[in-house]
Amino acid sequence: MTNAAQHQILDQAQIEQKVKRMAYEIYEHNFEEQELVLAGIHENGAILADMLATQLRSISPINVHLLTVILNKVTPLEVPVKLAPESISIAGKVVVMVDDVLNTGKTLAYTLNSFLHQNPKKVEIATLVNRHHTLYPVAATYTGYSLATTLREHVEVVLQEEEVAAYIL
Repeated sequence: MTNAAQHQILDQAQIEQKVKRMAYEIYEHNFEEQELVLAGIHENGAILADMLATQLRSISPINVHLLTVILNKVTPLEVPVKLAPESISIAGKVVVMVDDVLNTGKTLAYTLNSFLHQNPKKVEIATLVNRHHTLYPVAATYTGYSLATTLREHVEVVLQEEEVAAYIL
């Protein structure tokens, strides 16, 4: 990332610290559960869910399952939301939907329907960066970093092997 118009808001160490804190919060709110499902929105949400799962497994006895949620973020009604692997049941379980940035809440709102017909025990939301511009009735249960931005600004989270950071553009 070398765009002159961007500003780094989180570096790798800060993201790792925020993921660790979020994992402790998830465990604290769900310590009585035997199982927990982390459902990450493809692609960065799924990577973040995997990072959270690693932390949760190191601090708790909860059996953590990972789901990847695949949907068209631009036109979510054109292609059905897909949950992978399909073999994971969420019936009666706590589901934590995970995405890198919560902006309008549109992606999470459209995803929620795919969970409700499976009758989960409860659904929570974890996000690394919460921009507080929600247009849908979606609120993060767990937030790594709250950020006041203008509508014109864009938050980009990079979760790659060679770079882990968050930028405001």
